[in-house]
Amino acid sequence: MPSLPALLPFLFVFLWSTGFIGAKLGLPYAEPLTFLLARYVLVLGLMTAFALATRAPWPRDGRQIFHIGVSGVLVHAFYLGGVFVAIKHGLPAGVTALLVGMQPLLTACGAGRVLGERVSARQWLGLALGFVGVALVVSHKLDDVPLSAMLVPALVALLAITAGTLYQKRYCPHFDLRSGSVIQFLPAAVLTAIVAGASETMRIEWAGEFVFALLWLVLVLSFGAISLLNLLIRKGSAVNVASLFYLTPPSTALIAWLVFGETLTGLALAGMVLAVGGVYLARSGRG
Repeated sequence: MPSLPALLPFLFVFLWSTGFIGAKLGLPYAEPLTFLLARYVLVLGLMTAFALATRAPWPRDGRQIFHIGVSGVLVHAFYLGGVFVAIKHGLPAGVTALLVGMQPLLTACGAGRVLGERVSARQWLGLALGFVGVALVVSHKLDDVPLSAMLVPALVALLAITAGTLYQKRYCPHFDLRSGSVIQFLPAAVLTAIVAGASETMRIEWAGEFVFALLWLVLVLSFGAISLLNLLIRKGSAVNVASLFYLTPPSTALIAWLVFGETLTGLALAGMVLAVGGVYLARSGRG
């Protein structure tokens, strides 16, 4: 039986993958940044109460608070904002996942310069195989997608999650997950509120599907997946953590097949095998 720590990366991949499903369910009833703002407000209320009730320690160093806040803006405001805006404006979730799936390659490029981590030849091979696998998984969704401004939010999300992973690993890898989450989500909520107020109507249709999607994203994603991401960044190298994101598009495709009945092509199935193999090489090929 595998140990619990060994299962955490796979649990993270599954939970993170459900974010695309939650977005697909909820975005018809609210604009993207308004949707995210509602999510952040709920997370802040629940996490603040939890941190106070459990007497979580709060950082006293202003620089540490600043660094945690910056990582939160990158991972939450810019990454999630970019993903939700891209999907809302017509970019298929699979194409969005493919673009964001380039993150491990960008992280590997920056890990040596920013963190001093050595990326071995085996890791590079794994990262390359993973990217090919992701491309095959979503290749059937690339037809008839115009190269328009809706690609920009996805590219912003890609750069943000890459920078956020490197920044957190470099400047604030260790913090209490309860109080740290509050510090991360607060500036993300403020920035999202400012942009949403200037660019959206901020109206929400409180349909059953929207409420379910919102609660799922708050409880499962913002509490579960984000806490696991912070834990994995704390314990592992940036390249190893980033390589897990290659498993998100295949995992999302499987969940979408189960939930929405979306079919999987032969190329998609082959891509899943390549992505899993690539992640194995990237995570086991330490120099």
